[in-house]
Amino acid sequence: MGDKNTSTLQSYVDSATSAVQSAVGSITGNTADKEKAEQTKSKAEAENDLSHATAKAGPVNFSSSGSVTTDDPNRTQGSWNQTIGSGKETLGNLVGAEGLKQQGIEQNRAGKEQEARGQLSDLGSGVTDRAKGTIGGAVAGLTGDREEQERRQAQHDTGKTQQRGVEADLQKQADAQHNA
Repeated sequence: MGDKNTSTLQSYVDSATSAVQSAVGSITGNTADKEKAEQTKSKAEAENDLSHATAKAGPVNFSSSGSVTTDDPNRTQGSWNQTIGSGKETLGNLVGAEGLKQQGIEQNRAGKEQEARGQLSDLGSGVTDRAKGTIGGAVAGLTGDREEQERRQAQHDTGKTQQRGVEADLQKQADAQHNA
């Protein structure tokens, strides 16, 4: 598994290896085993972080694998409706316009639902592409079709980027609610 395709699974394998090395080092008293365990543990943590690395620029997601995806339009439009709805609600409160305030509340709620539908769509597509890419890549590897294997790896990476984009947004939302 190359650095370009660092996976969460590899980070788990390395983490387990680290635990075994640490236990062996503790039992034998061998400091070299303990140091190797620490190095393997650090590598596992770095792999896990890299596997989950996603950058966003508006509705575009970039991953450490080099894949680029765009969000489902419902995510962007839903976010916009939330912003406009919050603005209407605030303005309605300021000027005492109950109708405008209620419109804002409704638009904000509808925007949250719309964004959630888009997130579910992207998450489902991402998981599906990852699975199809993994399975198709394994079959292509067995048949020796290198071109198909690369195509399936790209499909897997695209799905992973899409999935990580949703996860990043959900984490951002959870952090915002926690800090509110």
